[in-house]
Amino acid sequence: MWFFARDPVRDFPFELIPEPLEGGPPGPWALHRGRKKATGSPVSIFVYDVKPGAEDQTQVAKAAFKRLKTLRHPNILAYIDGLETEKCLHVVTEAVTPLGMYLKARVEAGDLKELEISWGLHQIVKALSFLVNDCSLIHNNVCMATVFVDRAGEWKLGGLDYMYSAQGNGEGPPRKGIPELEQYDPPELADSSGRVVKEKWSADMWRLGCLIWEVFNGSLPRAAALRNPGKIPKSLVPHYCELVGANPKVRPNPARFLQNCRAPGGFMSNRFVETNLFLEEIQIKEPTEKQKFFQELSKSLDSFPEDFCRHKVLPQLLTAFEFGNAGAVVLTPLFKVGKFLNAEEYQQKIIPVVVKMFSSTDRAMRIRLLQQMEQFIQYLDEPTVNTQIFPHVVHGFLDTNPAIREQTVKSMLLLAPKLNEANLNVELMKHFARLQAKDDQGPIRCNTTVCLGKIGSYLSASTRHRVLTSAFSRATKDPFAPSRVAGVLGFAATHNLYSMNDCAHKILPVLCGLTVDPEKSVRDQAFKAIRSFLSKLESVSEDPTQLAEVEKDVHAASSPGMGGAAASWAGWAVTGVSSLTSKLIRAHPTATPAETNVPQRPMPEGLPAPAPTPVPAIPTTSGHWETQEEDKDAAEDSSAADRWDDEDWGSLEQEAESVLAQQEDWNAGGQAGRAGQVSRAPSSLSDWNSWEAEGSWDQGWQEESSPERPPEGTRMASEYNWGAPEPNDKGDPFSSLSARPSTQPRPDSWGEDSWEGLETDSRQAKAELARKKREERRREMEAKRAEKKAAKGPMKLGARKLD
Repeated sequence: MWFFARDPVRDFPFELIPEPLEGGPPGPWALHRGRKKATGSPVSIFVYDVKPGAEDQTQVAKAAFKRLKTLRHPNILAYIDGLETEKCLHVVTEAVTPLGMYLKARVEAGDLKELEISWGLHQIVKALSFLVNDCSLIHNNVCMATVFVDRAGEWKLGGLDYMYSAQGNGEGPPRKGIPELEQYDPPELADSSGRVVKEKWSADMWRLGCLIWEVFNGSLPRAAALRNPGKIPKSLVPHYCELVGANPKVRPNPARFLQNCRAPGGFMSNRFVETNLFLEEIQIKEPTEKQKFFQELSKSLDSFPEDFCRHKVLPQLLTAFEFGNAGAVVLTPLFKVGKFLNAEEYQQKIIPVVVKMFSSTDRAMRIRLLQQMEQFIQYLDEPTVNTQIFPHVVHGFLDTNPAIREQTVKSMLLLAPKLNEANLNVELMKHFARLQAKDDQGPIRCNTTVCLGKIGSYLSASTRHRVLTSAFSRATKDPFAPSRVAGVLGFAATHNLYSMNDCAHKILPVLCGLTVDPEKSVRDQAFKAIRSFLSKLESVSEDPTQLAEVEKDVHAASSPGMGGAAASWAGWAVTGVSSLTSKLIRAHPTATPAETNVPQRPMPEGLPAPAPTPVPAIPTTSGHWETQEEDKDAAEDSSAADRWDDEDWGSLEQEAESVLAQQEDWNAGGQAGRAGQVSRAPSSLSDWNSWEAEGSWDQGWQEESSPERPPEGTRMASEYNWGAPEPNDKGDPFSSLSARPSTQPRPDSWGEDSWEGLETDSRQAKAELARKKREERRREMEAKRAEKKAAKGPMKLGARKLD
């Protein structure tokens, strides 16, 4: 029977990369990079090869192996595993880089800052304080070659080969036998008389002074060079001089040295050191202290090293959110640190936290997530958005806080490209319809219109045909002037999505009505839009063959590349409306959903006084939108670039500011009678819960719950050709435009309910039935009271009624 001896090196769970690193520790140890075989995680491996005739060095190496295994401190090199055989010693530690190699790379990259050095020296001095004051050990080997840096930029003290006890048994420090290390020995070691008075930490503090000199000036050529501080910062020079003084008795204890450097104005008195010290003790800090720390952290992250933010700040932020109930305050620094991560790291570390945050009921967290969605939306995939994020985001449409409603609307600009058919064309349109018809805040209605114009190219062809014209037409009748401007700009941004028939019969009549608007900004945009639409109609009239090219996007499937005009509108929508709602809310802090006062707009000279604009109570309808199949055969194509992209459509924010200025002037004037006040019915809980049967884009601003006659000149919904097929005459595309659309109501193609007239007839019938029931009930009650009075007769005053 044959027995094969096992190779311990081959069975070792760590794999060694043969080439040693430059700048490793002097002497017999060689530093190699390595990785764990099971997980592939990086490590560092110190290798010592046993050579014959070098028993003293072998004993020193084994002693260092034992010291490193037993000493545990955050600022001392962390031991992971080890292997000891007759031929070699392997010591596995955390992945580190020699300090000299690290500083050289940072200087070449131009990223080395005094903040990093101040914290690194703080860590080395703290390790020496632990050894001397807590363990009564003398390191005896402090120099550039025995300091290492981990991936977070933390400095670690290694090189424990020549460590000895400070209490001693009469023996002096061990001899090193390596000239590169002996040059760091203090001058008193050359005095063999033993009459020099010194402290147990004196030798290590001298070597610390040598380390400080090398960090700022490079390799130490000789001990005499220590007299010239060189590039050492002025705030550190006085303390450095104490370390390299000739009298060992006056060299400070490591703890006292830290205290001196941490004094106000000291080298280690800065935000970076304070941040690190707080992170080391964050588990024992009070919740109020943590909140304040995270609030101030984001301001300092820009000046901190990138590796420190990725590997030290980020884990603490994730832990604080997961277990520390830190709440919304961690979001800003979390997303700021996330910029330093690659796509894979972002998916692994940030996205799971973001998805969990969206399910939170904390309003502060929800609004901060919405405000900063632009920073992480590119890392979210479509299934995650539709199943885990969008269902929580839509709750913001129903929130009582206007700021959350506004941010929810604006977040749809980023979410729309990733939404599926049901969420985009059904669920989102339902909420947009409610906001545009019922929201008591004019700026939110305006932002809803802006957002719809932005995402119009992502909607299906059937939804675009059913929603866009009605929505923008409704916006043009809003009492809030910027909303009317947004309606005009909405038509402009989506001009390529309308047929020539719709342009002539539906859009131009609406825009022409705005040419006599009380606000000049509205009139200006209306004239500009009318000229553009007319130019398109005229070009097709002159050359009918252009019709197919002009209408190529009308029936095309939704595509991100279709919104050419909308894309140019994006910058305006985001920057011009970003602070619109907050300004208007601050201007009306006491406004309630039950009553919103809109002062009458001043009339420009030369225009007749318009009738007061009526704003109806909350409309109720029995129809709702149904999902339709998109045209599968329609070709997807990008929108034709035309002069819409070159137009300057103005800024709604400037318009809102002018409205606010006018309102302030009216308030200061103290006018007694304010014409044009608008009263809105309160939105009850039942209205929100019964939305499946309420709220449609096609419910206009001018409809009222009471059957009043519309103002003269108002076109009824039945006058529009809502569902008529497109003309088939190829010769002249305008041949069908000469005849007026039929005014007879016809059933719409979306559902069972008739589109024209039936809703009004149904409301009138219900109102009449309710009136009759009330009348019958009143007569019954009067008859009963008369019957009781006749049967019992009048009662005397004070008499008791007997059953």
